[in-house]
Amino acid sequence: MEGNAAPALDAATRAALQQLADIALPPPVSLLPHTIAWAVVAILLAAVAGWCLWRWERHYAANRYRREALAELSKIEARHAAPGGSGEAIAEVAALVKRTALAAWPRPDVAALSGAEWVAFLRRTGGSFADVAAAVLDDGEYRGQATPADAQAFAAAARGWIERHRVPA
Repeated sequence: MEGNAAPALDAATRAALQQLADIALPPPVSLLPHTIAWAVVAILLAAVAGWCLWRWERHYAANRYRREALAELSKIEARHAAPGGSGEAIAEVAALVKRTALAAWPRPDVAALSGAEWVAFLRRTGGSFADVAAAVLDDGEYRGQATPADAQAFAAAARGWIERHRVPA
């Protein structure tokens, strides 16, 4: 026999091979729910997902002022990173904190606050406000030239307040 030649089959084997049929496959499974309960569950899940997306979008839009304030604070810090600009940086950061508060709270509640009342408001709404930053806000106009360390501490406290303050609903 040669390597490619098929062995001869007897008549019984040939008859058995001719009677073979393809494998019977089951019908394809439907992806549609078979009961109304699964349809209700799918509708409820879609509704909850839609509600969560709507809430996230509202939260994102409501915090736009916060993202803009943090971006402006970063610009102020970069602009005044050189020595000698501490006083101007503190004044700009203080104005930014006030503008941020005015964006979040009604103007009559925030606009008139200054000194110790302003510091108390910042501490009440945003947690701990660093003592150095509180001193700068409370009596900054009576202090001498601010040090770069004071300016950095004040900017860090402002960043923390902008990130963490809570506005009552």
